[in-house]
Amino acid sequence: MDETSAAPLSGHAPLAFAPTPLHEATRLSEAIGVRVLLKRDDQTGLALGGNKARKLAYLVEDALRAGCDTLVTAGGAQSNFARMTAAAAAVAGLGCDLVLGGREPARWSGNLVLDRLLGARVHFVGSANWLDLLQKMNDVAAALGPRAYAMPIGGATPVGALAYVHAADELLAQMSGPPDWIVLADGTGGTHAGLLAGLPAGVHVLGVDVSRPPIALADAIPPLAAETAQLAGRPAPPGELHLADHCGPHYACTTDEARDAVRLAARTEGLILDPVYTGKALAGLIAAARSGRVRGTVVFWHTGGAPALFAEEYAGF
Repeated sequence: MDETSAAPLSGHAPLAFAPTPLHEATRLSEAIGVRVLLKRDDQTGLALGGNKARKLAYLVEDALRAGCDTLVTAGGAQSNFARMTAAAAAVAGLGCDLVLGGREPARWSGNLVLDRLLGARVHFVGSANWLDLLQKMNDVAAALGPRAYAMPIGGATPVGALAYVHAADELLAQMSGPPDWIVLADGTGGTHAGLLAGLPAGVHVLGVDVSRPPIALADAIPPLAAETAQLAGRPAPPGELHLADHCGPHYACTTDEARDAVRLAARTEGLILDPVYTGKALAGLIAAARSGRVRGTVVFWHTGGAPALFAEEYAGF
């Protein structure tokens, strides 16, 4: 789709409950040594919540404007964006095709159960290579015809990232003054780019790389943030970019640090994180706080993902 022709978009598709809560994490703050506020985009409502509901409100609106009848996207087997795309398609009365990495498991669990429940057609690629996933996604969309709306992994386009320009406005309206830092999981960089396009100078965003995509986040985020700002009619964001790598050996694996972070969040705040995205993001925040890299008031942006805790491959907590 030609994203520049989609502006202005309202994002008013009934997909995300907003504003999402912002609250103090007192015991977690004590444990890691900085003041932490939790921005609860795990509570956006759609299909058990997550940050993708905000993006999909804009992407679905764009698809409907273009006369499309099917949403197509790709991701890992436990992709949160895939699960929420299936839910968004159901709400909008659209078809949904999901291209997922790896081979079909003998027993479906976690997000896969929800993909099927929500009525998506699932295509397993066999490969976990992102380029193979994107190629298959484009092949599926081409086979469906011109009314298929193909979205890259994570919805990381200017249209999708536009949601987080307005989410930045929402956050600032909830606070008496801007935070010093925002920390979040970076899968494909769309949420990070949208926040950079919407936040004022002086608010630093630390993206914790949990995926190592084919185009490095350091290369992908700045142009996406600039395009998103242009789409939103905002000034070009400043050039600073803060990243930390807590991916582990490969995407979709978990790490000892992530497991520890998931347990810490649960046992200090009753907060449920997942082992692939938000658990690694909190591990990144803990390391950055203890090294002195982040100081002051920190917003931990909880992007959701809890269904992955119920996937067989992540058993053991």
